[in-house]
Amino acid sequence: MILGIDIDSCGRCTHYHTEFDIAALQCAECRKYYACFKCHDQLCNHKFVAMPVQNSKPVMCGKCRHLLTYAQYQQHRCPFCQSAFNPRCGLHKDIYFK
Repeated sequence: MILGIDIDSCGRCTHYHTEFDIAALQCAECRKYYACFKCHDQLCNHKFVAMPVQNSKPVMCGKCRHLLTYAQYQQHRCPFCQSAFNPRCGLHKDIYFK
């Protein structure tokens, strides 16, 4: 399940909602998948905590809901449904991964 504010069917939220904003990220603290760190921080009583890249599946594709490894996510395309992820997500890498 993808959590967030005003989530659409592909996991886009009120903060990030282009056609490519469909990758949900897992918080290391609560282990839940959120549309973005802003949604997480507004809805939880703790700040988003970055996941180690060695975590087995820190990303969820919003289109097909498959869980992805960090390496799969770095391809900027879901290997299961071929949906493209926003290449600008790299700007937030330090927020989501360590």
